Amino acid sequence: MRSFRLLGSTAAILACMAVHSFAQNYPTRTARIVVPYAAGGNTDIVARLIAQHLTNAWGQQVIVDNRPGGATNIGSELVARAQPDGYTLLMGGASNAINMTLFRKPPYDTLKEFAPIVLCTVGANLLSVHPSIPAKNLRELMAMARARPGQLNFATSGIGSSNHMAGELFKLMANINITHVPYKGNTPALTDMVGGHVEMGFAGITSQMPLIKAGKLRPIALSSKERFPAVPEVPTFHESGLPGYESSTWFGMFAPAATSAEVIRKVNDDVAKILGRADIKERLTADGQIPGGGSSESFAKFVRDEIAKYAKVIKAAKVPLQ
Repeated sequence: MRSFRLLGSTAAILACMAVHSFAQNYPTRTARIVVPYAAGGNTDIVARLIAQHLTNAWGQQVIVDNRPGGATNIGSELVARAQPDGYTLLMGGASNAINMTLFRKPPYDTLKEFAPIVLCTVGANLLSVHPSIPAKNLRELMAMARARPGQLNFATSGIGSSNHMAGELFKLMANINITHVPYKGNTPALTDMVGGHVEMGFAGITSQMPLIKAGKLRPIALSSKERFPAVPEVPTFHESGLPGYESSTWFGMFAPAATSAEVIRKVNDDVAKILGRADIKERLTADGQIPGGGSSESFAKFVRDEIAKYAKVIKAAKVPLQ
């Protein structure tokens, strides 16, 4: 019996040594960050920035793999089912919290099937309108919506996105009836807004900035508690006649749940170093994002809190379950 115990102990020690050795050498080949949205949106922009600098830090290619569709469930489920070796990561966001309540049978469990690595950025949803819309501010837009119930549409990056929840919360708090038009990412949503096919829409600041500067969209209000440096002239919903309104957006990196703690720590450390650089902070701030960071444990708590928060929004707004 003693020999069996020794063999078991030796095997366990060897297994731990193998995991430690793997983590020390990681990465030794190409890694990918799955983005569950179309290219060109806010999630994609942040993922590509981080991928570029991880490539430089690791000496191994880090690619971005866009897998849009299914309210981010297609790309997210792909990562949940991937080998937990650190070579398939997810640039997730608020949708991964929202979908736990929005879907009757979500294809994955965010709390059980993902290992949160690091919070990358926090931002705000920006409500903008096509220039042909006569409303110049939030009060005028709400009055217009009340005068034309059910006739105005709002575009978002998809069902279950933070943009979607921002719109639902707007409808609830403003007591208006506007119709949700979901897309497979910010880029196609903004394209239809610019084309005048949809009157208004919610999206992150980053993807809207060039369109606002070109006069192709008119910003109305920000969903954050305070104004953002990137668009200091744009008031918040709270300032504009809807006190108490807030709906943030965020992006964070996840791995499959069984990924080793050593790999999680390495990715957390390296991404945090990137986010802590002065030039990266300056770029993200200019694009309307607040750089994140912190431990994987603090990010895990943040995700749990987000799931609870959006569950309340979905229930209060009576959002139809998918």
